[in-house]
Amino acid sequence: MINKIKTNRNNIYSDNNRKSFGLQAKPILEKKKMPKILFITTYPPRECGIATYSQDLIGSINNKFKNTFDIQIAALETQHQKHEYPAEVNYVLDTTNPISYQKLAQNVNDSKTIEVVIVQHEFGLFKNNEADFILFLKTIRKPIILVFHTVLPNPDVFLKQNIAEMESLVQFFIVMTNASAKLLENSYGIAKNKITVIPHGTHLVKHADKDILKDKYNLTGRKIISTFGLLSSGKSIETTLNAMPFLVEKNPTLLFLIIGKTHPTVVKEEGEAYRNSLEQKIEDLGIQANVKFINSYLSLAELLDYLQLTDIYLFTSKDPNQAVSGTFSYAISCGCPVISTPIPHAFELLQDGGGIIINFENSAQLQKQAAILLGNPALRNEISSAGIHKMAPTAWENAAIAHTLLISRLINTKSRLHYKIPAIKLDHLKNMTTPFAMIQFSVINKPDLNSGYTLDDNARALVAFCQHYRLTKDKADLKYISQYYQFIAFCQIKDGTFLNYVNENKEFTTQNDENLEDSNGRAIWALGFLISMQDLIPNVLIMESKKTMQNALDVATKIHSTRAMAFIIKGIYYSTKNEMNFKNTAILKVLANRLVQMYKHESKENWSWFESYLTYGNSILPEALLCAYLATGELVYKDIAKKSFDFLLSKTITKNSIKVISNKGWLHSHKAENTAIGGEQPIDVAYTILALAKFYETFKSSDYLQKMETAFSWFLGNNHLHQIMYNPCTGGCYDGLEEDYINLNQGAESTVSYLMARLTIATYKEEIENKKSLFNLNKSKILKIIH
Repeated sequence: MINKIKTNRNNIYSDNNRKSFGLQAKPILEKKKMPKILFITTYPPRECGIATYSQDLIGSINNKFKNTFDIQIAALETQHQKHEYPAEVNYVLDTTNPISYQKLAQNVNDSKTIEVVIVQHEFGLFKNNEADFILFLKTIRKPIILVFHTVLPNPDVFLKQNIAEMESLVQFFIVMTNASAKLLENSYGIAKNKITVIPHGTHLVKHADKDILKDKYNLTGRKIISTFGLLSSGKSIETTLNAMPFLVEKNPTLLFLIIGKTHPTVVKEEGEAYRNSLEQKIEDLGIQANVKFINSYLSLAELLDYLQLTDIYLFTSKDPNQAVSGTFSYAISCGCPVISTPIPHAFELLQDGGGIIINFENSAQLQKQAAILLGNPALRNEISSAGIHKMAPTAWENAAIAHTLLISRLINTKSRLHYKIPAIKLDHLKNMTTPFAMIQFSVINKPDLNSGYTLDDNARALVAFCQHYRLTKDKADLKYISQYYQFIAFCQIKDGTFLNYVNENKEFTTQNDENLEDSNGRAIWALGFLISMQDLIPNVLIMESKKTMQNALDVATKIHSTRAMAFIIKGIYYSTKNEMNFKNTAILKVLANRLVQMYKHESKENWSWFESYLTYGNSILPEALLCAYLATGELVYKDIAKKSFDFLLSKTITKNSIKVISNKGWLHSHKAENTAIGGEQPIDVAYTILALAKFYETFKSSDYLQKMETAFSWFLGNNHLHQIMYNPCTGGCYDGLEEDYINLNQGAESTVSYLMARLTIATYKEEIENKKSLFNLNKSKILKIIH
């Protein structure tokens, strides 16, 4: 039918003409079981902030979730502004044409698969067509979410009435600041339960060295202040230019970068008059050598580079009603210390040390504050760090999660959310590894050599890289496997035990006076895991590892720490998988029997555990007993392993999420629930996934597979903050999930823990997918029977 129309009408229905009449651009096959979400928004190649915003948000939802939504796009334009849109745009709404509203509404209502409509709203987009827009909302018979990019203060009667009509027609409003939410509630009378605050998204950044980036862009030795965005007089660039002569006098190397093309609407109405006036002002002030225009569209990578090399970012908009700025958000997320005029967004983000507020068009204040920052690198770093931490929740990945959860409230798909598993990435771990070993901590994603090295981290890293090598057979892994083993050997002392802490000068530290039993256990686990791969690893390394492990096992029975014994059991189990060692198996049984006795002493009705409380690394205890059963065939080990693990899972995993025991408050036997919020560590989630894999491997229960996938989604944002713990930009994992924030440092422990979990998921990927397919097939059969 569609093709026939195109032929008979001499192709007047090109893809974009067809879209303008509310028709699909091309016949598209329906994607089963994936609800369609229609975004009504400006969209590239149209040049405007909302278009970029929507492209980033839609891309993030698609990248974050798999087989959850089929996103459709209706691009907004006018009869005077037409564009050739990319294939992902399904419709075009001409906001100046009443018929176009009617056609799109009809398409939405006729669609059996469009379940939610999301409208990106800015008053200028529907100027002079407000009645058509309201009628459009009235006509749509699907749930609507309205995103306000601007909320005007002090509304007149007409505006309040307009918004009141919208409230009666939509299910939810999204705004990007708390100030906007309060305005909607207090000035417009919108019900609080209909308002959701989702901050403007920002891109994750690999925080790089400023000097290296300045070299890259031929700015070596310059102090850089910058601003960016589509240029118009509202940016008030002259506020900065008037301050420049004084700033240059004090800082001769200063360079002001004005990044961005002139706004296309401005070009259409007045050409480049504003840019030309700025160039004339620069010449009049004699600061040509200290100001540079970058009058082009930069790629995202280039833009983020420029922001990261910036010493101070300036936001000088003179519009007090500007609720939010994406440019402003990007700058803070890149670590720029910010001086800003007092828009609501700035008040929320720059308070408590996050930046500096100046009055509108006040060059004297800008001059004073910029001079202070330029002369105080420590203060710049302090503001930069505060800003990065404040912006962390606004990563596009988190914005995608927030939007998806809101959509799910309308169509009840929460149980069907499928987090897309990121590609395996070793970049950050390799950056954390010197020729000597893996560094312990990082500041954000920058390795902190002053933190030194630990046996714990390098033992876990050895296991992770062995997993990766078994999975991929990547020969590059052998270099790291050898390095981590050599560090373990370095930490072994004459009596066969290991020390844990080594400083940046390769010297053992006084911290080694502390309890080291758990570290010794982890080392033996790692050595045993390495030995289990003797069919893949060079023989010389296997022989060295066996010798190191045997020296450690000679004194292993003197160790009584519960988790240390569990690690040792795991190490012996792995080392004897390919060849029996009766002496070591006897050691395994001694330690396993101790765990059995602990269990028998402490377990009671409603408490099937080895201790009177659940603390850290709990999963390794039942996993160790299961390994003991696999090594010896002793049924008592198997029985206690399963009882204790299923008990632990009952305290940590629900149908849709995991909440590991918090280090803010262990779970004691007299408490019924795991109630502490925050204090969750990536290592505990990883150990749970490793144990689930071992239990699935043994018992073949698909329930363990399902729980494995659920637990892994914790890293991807399925946690109480609904924020990512794994940073796909760097390949690092954040150090901890707290009650109301995430520790953004990406140290060795957390990142290696994530990698172990990710590689375990990869190992069982096919079985997990088969389980889901079988579940969907059975569900489909049940629905057919019901109907």
